[in-house]
Amino acid sequence: MYVKQIVRDSARLNSISIGPKPTKLPVYKDYLPPCNQSCPTGNDIQGFLALVREFEFKKAWQKLVINQPMPAIHGRVCYHPCELSCNRIHSDSPVSIQQVERMLGDLALDQHWSYPIIAEQTKNKVLIIGAGPAGLAAAYHLRLAGHQVEIRDANPQAGGMMNYGIPAYRLPRDILRQEIQMIADMGVKITLNHKVDNILEEKQQGQFDAVFIAIGAQIGRSLAIQIEDFGPILEATEYLNLVGNNQAPQLGARVAVLGGGNTAMDTARVAKRLGAEEVMVIFFSDRDHMTAHEFEAEEAEAEGIQIHWLRNLKSINGDELAVEVMEVDVNGDAQPTGKIETLHADAMVFAIGQDIEGQLFSDVDNIEVNHDGTVYVNEHMMTTYEGIFAGGDMISSSRSVTISTGHGKKAARNIDAWLRGGVYLSEEKHQVVTHDMLQLWYEIDSERNPIKETGVAERVKDFSEVVHGLTQDQAVYEATRCYSCGNCFECDGCYGACPEDGAILKLGKGNRYKFDYDKCTGCQACVNQCPCHAIEMTSAADIYCQSRKQ
Repeated sequence: MYVKQIVRDSARLNSISIGPKPTKLPVYKDYLPPCNQSCPTGNDIQGFLALVREFEFKKAWQKLVINQPMPAIHGRVCYHPCELSCNRIHSDSPVSIQQVERMLGDLALDQHWSYPIIAEQTKNKVLIIGAGPAGLAAAYHLRLAGHQVEIRDANPQAGGMMNYGIPAYRLPRDILRQEIQMIADMGVKITLNHKVDNILEEKQQGQFDAVFIAIGAQIGRSLAIQIEDFGPILEATEYLNLVGNNQAPQLGARVAVLGGGNTAMDTARVAKRLGAEEVMVIFFSDRDHMTAHEFEAEEAEAEGIQIHWLRNLKSINGDELAVEVMEVDVNGDAQPTGKIETLHADAMVFAIGQDIEGQLFSDVDNIEVNHDGTVYVNEHMMTTYEGIFAGGDMISSSRSVTISTGHGKKAARNIDAWLRGGVYLSEEKHQVVTHDMLQLWYEIDSERNPIKETGVAERVKDFSEVVHGLTQDQAVYEATRCYSCGNCFECDGCYGACPEDGAILKLGKGNRYKFDYDKCTGCQACVNQCPCHAIEMTSAADIYCQSRKQ
């Protein structure tokens, strides 16, 4: 009976259609833009760019903070993987997404905009250990869900490595303080100078229903080499922490930094600003295999930092550093050559990685720890101890502020579901739109705005911010460069291309369009005209089935 009805529906449609009988018909469909897919915090990038394009800055900020509560911070320190995935990179250059985010974050601070309204209050209490990006993000989302939240941190200032690891020339401290204060103003209690030594004891005494551990990786690694009669030797985390507390040690005129990551580059640039006349970075592999982002190395070199690639530190005697020359094999691995060179320095900072404080779990039975010292969590961010969750640098993952912030959001959603007796299930994601799926029938010369920076001669004098943000007009321009990949932006291309009068109906601004299948011939003119691949052809029988079910 059901099949016969479909046949009758099809016959009815074909009997009144003009032109050939369609076997396929167009449908409007939302896809996932690659920028959204690449964002560790799950930002609706395309959504807030569309609002910026309409000069709806407050609405754009409100859409942004649904997923990520610290746009002024991330607009400065995020390594913007979204831009590396932007489809526009195949045409000219990616949209300057991070700088648009920064403009919105700064504007929100200047205009004193408020976060979304907190949901109905619950009686649940959550303890968060660590006031870094993961802890702050988790606190924000849990508070929005109506729970009581307290963050406890051993440091005198909140922010974690955002405060003690990222130099002020990248993240001004007034910006950091203001966005943290916005989270505190939601009713999140932040207790500082409080080191948690016993998790279960703190949980029980505070009558907390759940715990989220996000203390980060704060223990710097050292290197087991022969050292004789040498000056100061520190680990990068220790050094940057001292600088963050205005207790910067005197390292001398010549400073060597061992490592090839972003922390190594930051450490070298900090030493330069604190008066070192000669600063070098020593890395055992080549530029292609460093863990630092390319722009970090470029900025360090621009400031006079000398990077010794393919040099492995072997020993230190007096002011002499013995380094072995390395070479990269066909597999990309650095191999020793046996050739030794000598470099000279008065102090050394090791920036070769960080570990977590494993003793924190000594009082908790059955907490499973991975081989690398990180904590095991399941797909719901919960450890092997019921009610104790972990995220950020505590778990096995890439380490960055944005990734930790994403962990905080994910943990909060899972904690909220667990407290309510359920399980959080994430929504199924749409198919990602690739560049070859776009129908870019137009060409617009619109290179991205150049990002202004303070000149090298001036910026090495102090810790003033180096990178300057976009103006509002520049941010709007960047937003107009977005292709709106996979999502209709109401360009009227399909409407204008359709040869059948009334086959495509305009539903009003913000409501997109609708097909009238009684008039559509399936000619695909709309599909060929749509620049962002928001329309695709599908089986006419499937459309009839779907219509019948509705």
